[in-house]
Amino acid sequence: MKAPNFRTLDLNLLRVFDQIMAERNLTRAARNLAMTQPAVSNALNRLREALDDRLVVRSGYGVEPTPRALALWPSVSDALRRLELTLVPGQFVASQASNTFTLAMADATAAEVMPGLVEIMEREAPGITVRTLPLTTRDPRRMLEEGVIDLAVGFFPAVLADLTAQEQSSGMGAYEYERIYDGQYVCVMRSGHPLAAEPLTLERFCGARHMLVSFSGRPFGFIDEALAALGESRRVVLTVNQFFTAGLVVETSDLLTVLPRHFIRSTGRADALAQRELPFHVPPVHVDALWHRRQGQRSDHAWLRLAVATAAGKAFQ
Repeated sequence: MKAPNFRTLDLNLLRVFDQIMAERNLTRAARNLAMTQPAVSNALNRLREALDDRLVVRSGYGVEPTPRALALWPSVSDALRRLELTLVPGQFVASQASNTFTLAMADATAAEVMPGLVEIMEREAPGITVRTLPLTTRDPRRMLEEGVIDLAVGFFPAVLADLTAQEQSSGMGAYEYERIYDGQYVCVMRSGHPLAAEPLTLERFCGARHMLVSFSGRPFGFIDEALAALGESRRVVLTVNQFFTAGLVVETSDLLTVLPRHFIRSTGRADALAQRELPFHVPPVHVDALWHRRQGQRSDHAWLRLAVATAAGKAFQ
């Protein structure tokens, strides 16, 4: 392997490399760089020749990096970000901004985060617009990759496990995340429910009729996984895709449901609902913010992430 001559290396090629690594797609990299795809391909070929490595290979509709590219990217990306901040310091001014951000989160999360976020927007960034989409999946990476949303906030255990495995095996990945808050789930029923007057045992819990909040409509969630580990099961007779809907349904029926403890007060119907500790162990639910690395490189996105985290922190004070 020949060593590249840094003095003659066109540093613009590193910007192209950074975008190709972030996108894993030449067409999207070209779009981000305001270049044609042939121009991006030509730049990639020049960098391949300079570094004596293929860097990326075709895979499906995109490209996959070689081990050399994976080793190079963290240093290249960090150097470009530092250079950008040096040359364009303080480029995002919240009080003068007119950005539009799109977030994806469940209604229970929005109930906690959005009031504080609106307060921050009114105080710091009155010209900014925020749009919230319903979170309909436990893996929003495609929405982030395609630019449909700027930030996803929710419970993504499988995604985080996958990202951790990728980081351990190949270094920096295409997505980043940050813990926003931890939540505990409780069993919820109407205040006059027969089970509200007695201790909630595992047998009584499993013998009741249940409603499940499921973004996908699949009648099997993490509560059912915890029960299966104990050799138990429950009967889910209804699935809904919103926590608010679940609160309204249990108030007027004999169904049980499981909701985030912090969310119950947000329903405005806490007096009509009874909550009981689950009669089996369920780990805390970690709510994380997830974003694409290319979005995280922007100073306006850094402001957004801080605002969301601050808003969540206020909700739990």
